[in-house]
Amino acid sequence: MLELYQAEGCPYSKKVREHMQALGLSYVAHNPRTHGGEVRDEEAHEELLDRGGKDQIPFLVDPESDESRYESDRIVEYLDEHYA
Repeated sequence: MLELYQAEGCPYSKKVREHMQALGLSYVAHNPRTHGGEVRDEEAHEELLDRGGKDQIPFLVDPESDESRYESDRIVEYLDEHYA
């Protein structure tokens, strides 16, 4: 299942969430920190850093293809290529 590291108040995360919903995709949302950078979930924040290497959201992980992406536009492109 797709995993999205995101923040509720982040407009870039919202763009990805809405696109995933429009495509009818199931995903798990992780909220490691706020849009402003305040860590809210230490475990999810550590996973974000371990998996991607950066404290940047949104971050998509696709375990099926072993792919991951930062940046909302790149994530949307990836979703369109593989799931549309």
